[in-house]
Amino acid sequence: MVKQLKSDYSLTLGEVSQSDRVGMKKLVLAYSGGLDTSYCAIHLSKNEGFEVHAASVNTGGFTQKEIKVIEAKAFKMGVTTYKNIDAITTYYNKVVKYLIYGNVLKNNTYPLSVSAERIIQAIEIVEYAKSINAQYIAHGSTGAGNDQVRFDLIFQTLAPEIEIITPIRDGNLTRQEEIDYLIKNGVDMSWQKAKYSINKGLWGTSVGGEETLTSHQPLPESAYPSQLQKKGEEKVTLTFYKGELIAVNGKENNPEINIEVLNDLASGYAIGRDIHVGDTIVGIKGRVGFEAAAATIIIKAHHLLEKHTLTKWQLQHKDYLSNWYGTHLHEGLYLDPVMRDVEAFLESSQKQVSGDVFVTLKPYHFILDGITSKHDLMNAKFGSYGEINKGWTAEEAKGFIKIYSNQSKIYRQVNN
Repeated sequence: MVKQLKSDYSLTLGEVSQSDRVGMKKLVLAYSGGLDTSYCAIHLSKNEGFEVHAASVNTGGFTQKEIKVIEAKAFKMGVTTYKNIDAITTYYNKVVKYLIYGNVLKNNTYPLSVSAERIIQAIEIVEYAKSINAQYIAHGSTGAGNDQVRFDLIFQTLAPEIEIITPIRDGNLTRQEEIDYLIKNGVDMSWQKAKYSINKGLWGTSVGGEETLTSHQPLPESAYPSQLQKKGEEKVTLTFYKGELIAVNGKENNPEINIEVLNDLASGYAIGRDIHVGDTIVGIKGRVGFEAAAATIIIKAHHLLEKHTLTKWQLQHKDYLSNWYGTHLHEGLYLDPVMRDVEAFLESSQKQVSGDVFVTLKPYHFILDGITSKHDLMNAKFGSYGEINKGWTAEEAKGFIKIYSNQSKIYRQVNN
């Protein structure tokens, strides 16, 4: 079992004697098994003389069979050891939970399906590097994307004493140059670029292709990993307790497992597809397709439950704080203490967010039918909206409105 991170991710480096460091070139490579990290593995072990310890961090999306394939590839690339770190529960507890609490959708669209993973992956890589006394950490990011910022920020903050190595970025390498190098070194694994790049995790799957490099073309149906398989409609009941999804259709389980269960139910309806357009950390616009059936449904269902159980001002302040939380997370600023402050607010806001949400799944979309909760503020004894009032008289209502309108009346009188 993977050692759990400290609650505040305040990691410390164990004492390493001077004699232990003599002659060491021990390096941990954040390894995915793709072209970039395969290049890094061979280049760093063969050309640069590093003792390469490859590590993959599973934040969802890996089957045991896929892990075995990645491991076999890693050793073929010349690594000394390979480790797959199971961080699904850590990912949920440290990040996904708060994305649900905050109903976070970047630019009102994207549930941060992949970008949120990078933070946990970077932290786990740092912890592993420290546990084996590595002096170097490497990743395969290019110099044009967001991931280089996320990884480097985490590495520099938690392990300033460990040197960061980035062969793809530093060499400004093209994909073809990487392929040629691997073939030259006896590794020909059909590296030709797939038509679509897929990155799957617990909170959704990103889809990139030639269409997402334009501003006007949609992704075709075939580009999405989950194809439409179900017709008609299906009723689903989601049970929340203090903001966390504790059951699907009455069956209780850990929230991270419930996310997977719901995703299996809803992905057959091809729910949760969209294209996100956003501003990258490095200042350019970017487009990415995604499918996130469970994430989309959970966020909308949770938000509906909050509309019934939170006050007007709780909802008002949650909106902008949640937006900032998602923005800082997207831009790699997870370790800034303001994130812990916002998390404390979000968690406090969930005390009464418990109940059932009823959802109808249909091809390509879903409907939120309603909720039941003992904390439902519509059940108050003061009256029904637009119908009758029981908590005040007609004269009291007229007096309130007269005073409430004072500011508008004064402004118009002074400025007209």
